[in-house]
Amino acid sequence: MTDPLPVAGLTFHHVGVACRDLDREQAGYALLGYTPEGPDFEDPTQGVRGRFLVAPGQPRVELLVNLEGSTTLDPWLKGPARIYQQAYETPTFDDSVAQFQAVGARVVSPPVPAVAFGGRRICFVMLRTMTLVELVEAP
Repeated sequence: MTDPLPVAGLTFHHVGVACRDLDREQAGYALLGYTPEGPDFEDPTQGVRGRFLVAPGQPRVELLVNLEGSTTLDPWLKGPARIYQQAYETPTFDDSVAQFQAVGARVVSPPVPAVAFGGRRICFVMLRTMTLVELVEAP
């Protein structure tokens, strides 16, 4: 089997971490030099509240908790692995989604505007390897 060609134009943006308490989780990351990148955000469409953390020379981390009544993150909060997705910005959003689908990735959350990105669209695709990838429309 030959490997598919990489999807063009992707730039790593962050890893997503499911958690129960943003402040408690941030305290752990503070030991690694992480600080908040900006204010927390709430996205009712996704059913989450989040906080981006950054540290010099380290990948950006997005901490996420369920909003009241949401079960969005429950599958990851039940298991030992809470780093559940990696996100990439793409300047060719629709083409990138189509390229992933063409090689067998499944759209698990169709494109929607996201509060965390000022209304830019996001889409989640599940690779055949069960890796969850978030595509973020580049500004």
